Amino acid sequence: MEPRIQYARASDGVNIAYWALGEGPALVHLPLIYSHVRLEWEIPQIRDWYERLAANRTLVRFDQRGVGLSDGTIPAAPLDLVERDIDAVTSRLRIERFALLGFAHSVPPAIAYAVAHPDRVSHLLLWHGYASAAEWLLSPQVRAVRAMIGTDWETISETIAATLFGWSEGEPARRFATLIRESTTPEAHREIVQMLNQYDVSGLLPQVRVPTIVMHRREARVPVLSVARDLAARIPDSRFVLLEGSQPAPYLGDAGAVLDAIEEFLGGATKGASAPATPFRTVLFTDVVGHTEMMRRLGDAPGREVLREHERITREVLKANGGTEVKTMGDGFMASFGSVVKGVECAIALQRAFDERNRGVGASHLDGRPDQSTTRDTLRSSGSNDAPGDSPLRASVAGATPVEPLHIRVALNAGEPIEDEGPDGRSDLFGSTVILAARIAAQADGGEILASNVVRELCSGKPFLFSDRGEHVMKGFDEAVRVYEINWHP
Repeated sequence: MEPRIQYARASDGVNIAYWALGEGPALVHLPLIYSHVRLEWEIPQIRDWYERLAANRTLVRFDQRGVGLSDGTIPAAPLDLVERDIDAVTSRLRIERFALLGFAHSVPPAIAYAVAHPDRVSHLLLWHGYASAAEWLLSPQVRAVRAMIGTDWETISETIAATLFGWSEGEPARRFATLIRESTTPEAHREIVQMLNQYDVSGLLPQVRVPTIVMHRREARVPVLSVARDLAARIPDSRFVLLEGSQPAPYLGDAGAVLDAIEEFLGGATKGASAPATPFRTVLFTDVVGHTEMMRRLGDAPGREVLREHERITREVLKANGGTEVKTMGDGFMASFGSVVKGVECAIALQRAFDERNRGVGASHLDGRPDQSTTRDTLRSSGSNDAPGDSPLRASVAGATPVEPLHIRVALNAGEPIEDEGPDGRSDLFGSTVILAARIAAQADGGEILASNVVRELCSGKPFLFSDRGEHVMKGFDEAVRVYEINWHP
């Protein structure tokens, strides 16, 4: 059933056209730059998209000022005025708290609003988004369309419909091109492009404090995939969901998979026959260097005391950096992160924590041998005449943790691991993403952090120092893998 179109008056007197559909928790679906709250309902794919989104909640849609059925002109300060439009509509509906869905050009305003109003936004959903105009222009298709500005308006609208939003042929494609022409004018369209050129919320990304999901289709070209991955990497604790397909519009192609990801994120019941989306994760492996030799040298009981200290330090650092412990392998850990940046920060924090611990016991080598002067002093204080190496208890005082350095190797990879229940009933991760992380860990020395090229690319623009360690042939992988070392020293 098509909802009734109403108007809400913004604080500056501009009338904003909107509708609301369904019942339950609110989801505010921000408009595209090209939007028309009435004509959208004449396109079956968009109509079905809205009706399915509204199945478990109150769905709210409006036309941004100067576009579609809303009054006003194209704003010179777009992010501020979109905020006024959101407030006008939600106040009219008496909605205090809501989830916010940004789609392509409405992603920057969604991010800005969530940062300014974390008390009002319960969840932030970003589809095919970007943070700055420069990132949107990385797509060759976008640059080609921009070059057409000023030519025939009908041709431009049809090209935008086909290239930027995936409408390739048929009556729905013609209707969407008509919607673009009805939502704005050629003159206003040039103003819209100038407005989009001002978009840049890069500095706000670290300030996002609400649960966030970034969704993108693997083969879509608008924007390019690396932009979406970078967006997810720069938003703290965000969830990245990579879906199959090439259509840039969520209601085209496998819309069911997009709806499933949204329902799962918002906590609703999943409806539809599509398989659930695989979450993008950063996988971290740690391993104690020289574990076997240490156990042989110290003996079982003292060696186990050292490993307990290793476990305590690792778990404390994981907790402090938002990591999830997947499992422990005796002398190492496997953990996962929803954010690549968090994973790298945790890896650095781990090496610094063990470095601080080792300096406290006088450790100075990476081969697992304790500092000899420290050991001798400890033995003298305990009344022993044994020289270092004569006794498995040489590095411990009775009842104390052995004075033994702990050096770990750390590795990071990012991708879409398979999540399943392990033998112990706990959630475990499997697949090539996990295997490659383990293979990279095997290449590291004590005190090192190694990472895949995926991790390095997703940390673009972050203050991490990567150095190229060259390509390595990994068991089980057909092609050589390029590995990078992350500098963790202050």
